Amino acid sequence: MSDKLGFGLMRLPHKGLGIDVKQVSEMVDIFLDSGFTYFDTAFVYPGSEQAIRKALIDRHPRDSFTLATKLFATMAPTEKTAKKEFETSLKRTGAGYFDYYLLHSLMEGNYRKYEKFHLWDFVREKKDTGEIRHFGFSFHGGPELLDQLLTEHPDVDFVQLQINYADWENPSVKSRRNYEVARSHGKQIVVMEPVKGGRLANPPKEVQKIFDEVNPGASYASWAIRFAASLDGILAVLSGMSNIAQMKDNVSFMRDFKPLDDAEIEAIRMAQKVFHEANTIPCTACGYCKEGCPEQIPIPDIFEIMNRKTTTGQQQAAREEYAELVKAGNGAADCMACGQCEKVCPQHIEIIAELKKCSRELG
Repeated sequence: MSDKLGFGLMRLPHKGLGIDVKQVSEMVDIFLDSGFTYFDTAFVYPGSEQAIRKALIDRHPRDSFTLATKLFATMAPTEKTAKKEFETSLKRTGAGYFDYYLLHSLMEGNYRKYEKFHLWDFVREKKDTGEIRHFGFSFHGGPELLDQLLTEHPDVDFVQLQINYADWENPSVKSRRNYEVARSHGKQIVVMEPVKGGRLANPPKEVQKIFDEVNPGASYASWAIRFAASLDGILAVLSGMSNIAQMKDNVSFMRDFKPLDDAEIEAIRMAQKVFHEANTIPCTACGYCKEGCPEQIPIPDIFEIMNRKTTTGQQQAAREEYAELVKAGNGAADCMACGQCEKVCPQHIEIIAELKKCSRELG
């Protein structure tokens, strides 16, 4: 049995305005019953820490699972505010301690803030008191910065990286190079975005055909998750499962995990070529761009429509869908180019330029 599958708690199912705790509880039970233990949330995932308390922590023995959460300093105005996130997370989850604790979403534009607020020393202190068992950081920068951080902080226990077959050679994400840097420092890796925000669960038709010829009946998500899990040094592959069906699919192929064979690796290479040639926006719908947007533009939703237009060629359908979306609020043309979104985008998308393009082609 492999226990590499992790339950990412960023995209939990909703019921009405809140998280569907009943469905999450069922998903938690399936996950644990299948032999998996790693749960990943964050201070900034709306309602996630509270929901996992009800679905997991209040219902199962504390030693039957491991819990990870994160401190996000980018939006914190002061050092005190940033450090308070830890206590808030403990209170929300009722976990008592965190098995894994991460400094959240470090990249070139924000890593100095974590130093300025003395957060590296802060997490070390929490580890010394036993409130954290292992500490690390999630990372969205380049390999040079990753090497610098791991050299400056050699006691880091693990690193969380965006790794998926579509981004393996992506010049913006640099999945492969970051993976190699982390392994050169001997660090275990937690994989985030293995399904690229769900995009690889429904890849372009050309990719679907490639995979179906090699392994008919296998879900497209299974290809993405198994690609990441087949790498050396992987602590957990986080799948942001949003319903019971996705949970059942994920545990079905990860319960008795088998690494990719030669034919499957070749199929992945062919799929990578398709993605390399596609001219889509590499958005994973994390939503960080929306939080600070003064115009409250639904940027991920707009990019999703644009990507569907690009991959299907259905111009009129995309225009109609976009028109329906902006009925409820602002659209791409309302961008005031403040740059707030680009500062926090983990994918380093030139959002302002992309919104202008979307406005021209969809508006």
